[in-house]
Amino acid sequence: MKRTSALIALLATSCTTMEPKLDRVDPAIPASWPIASPELAQSEAALPAVTYKQIFTDPRLQTLIAQALVNNRDLMAAASNVAAAREQYRIQRAQQFPQLDASAGVTVSGKRSNSNSGSSSGSNSENSGSGVSANYTAGLSVPSFEVDLFGRLRSLTHAQFERYLATEAGARETRLALVAQIANSWLDYAADSSLLLVSQETVKASQDSVRLTRIRLEGGIAPRTDLSQAQEILSQAQAKLAEQRTLVVQDVNALQLLVGAPIAPSLLPPSIEQAGPTVAELPAGVSSYVLLRRPDVIQAEYQLRAANADIGAARAALFPKITLTGLLGFASSALASLFTGGAFGWSVGANAAYTIFNAGAGHANVRLSEAQRNAALATYQGAVQTAFREVADALARRATMDEQLAATQRQQAAAADVLSLEEARYRAGIDSFLNVLDAQRSYYGVQQTLVNTRRTSAQNRVSIYQSLGGDALIENSPLCSVNYLGSSGGAGLATDCNKTA
Repeated sequence: MKRTSALIALLATSCTTMEPKLDRVDPAIPASWPIASPELAQSEAALPAVTYKQIFTDPRLQTLIAQALVNNRDLMAAASNVAAAREQYRIQRAQQFPQLDASAGVTVSGKRSNSNSGSSSGSNSENSGSGVSANYTAGLSVPSFEVDLFGRLRSLTHAQFERYLATEAGARETRLALVAQIANSWLDYAADSSLLLVSQETVKASQDSVRLTRIRLEGGIAPRTDLSQAQEILSQAQAKLAEQRTLVVQDVNALQLLVGAPIAPSLLPPSIEQAGPTVAELPAGVSSYVLLRRPDVIQAEYQLRAANADIGAARAALFPKITLTGLLGFASSALASLFTGGAFGWSVGANAAYTIFNAGAGHANVRLSEAQRNAALATYQGAVQTAFREVADALARRATMDEQLAATQRQQAAAADVLSLEEARYRAGIDSFLNVLDAQRSYYGVQQTLVNTRRTSAQNRVSIYQSLGGDALIENSPLCSVNYLGSSGGAGLATDCNKTA
């Protein structure tokens, strides 16, 4: 009992650690967003967790995102990487506990003796005898167990746990990027569908122009050059129409790759005019510290904490390592006496090892860990600053987007009016057909600009959603099947996919 108590007391001392204390890191960014216009000045408050359904309100887009969260191969790979990191943490954590091996065996031996005798009648008889003995052994042993007096194993476990959390944060970044990619691809299809309609209308109008010009040529009113110019415009419109049809098919292919399954045509939007308004606004005037919840920033912070834990492991490696070995077993030559008091035996031993000279490698390893920690700190602050710029750029674009869209709409109305007037003046013989061609090019160009502006406006809101990174865990995502661990290896960090990440 005294030996057992001494051993327990020795193991209890392994709760220490030599890791330096890591205070809350300064994110190195301003406390508020740069205000690009008075309309963006809002009261600063904490950004609530949102789901993609709150931002992408169209049920068709929600269905595509839900399918992708189940079928996307990149997300499956990310979930597998999280599961692998979790098991690596468990493997490292197991080294803090003694390994217990069980063994059992049996040895059977025997000997044989023969005896012969004679008689006066000449007959012989043979008597034989044999003896068999069995030896049974059973044992429990601890091959080698390091007493973590200075917290080396504990620091290594802590570092591996932080890396596991960093991997999980990286997987959430993959999920967030996937949702944004699907939304952008869906809007690309909507915009290209609108441009396809513009191209079809252009071809129809050009065909009407060619027919009208041919009639005027046959009537001797218009020169042949007018017909050639009209046919040139028609050929250009037909080439653009073929190009737009290709882009629409390619948009469907891109969506199918992201979703990981065929897409029903009913889930595709007919135009950007219909799809764009379904992307809701996000609150813009919130504290910039919301970026600390972005998955890539969280990942950088966990990597910083892992590097800090490595310093503790390197420091502890400078001190002696103490290992224990033990054996608890039974041995008997007969099964009946295997568990008798005299058959029990045990042994225990301890070993201490310390490197006297290694040319300064131990201290260099500590300095290496400190340098890696400093690099991780700079990387963390750089990630926060990059995130801040991404959001600030998106908000700056959002501040002028409505104004640009309104101006483009006014430009389209003016171009349509000019085209109508030029066509009337050409029919009246006042202007040449060249003026009509210029008006047609201007009008169709403005139509394309308006479609692309609507696309940019909707995708800008997608960019704000992604750059803020305040999404909640998504139900049915492969990440929801990953069992999260707490700092003690239990379920302390178990996360519900219906709650905030």
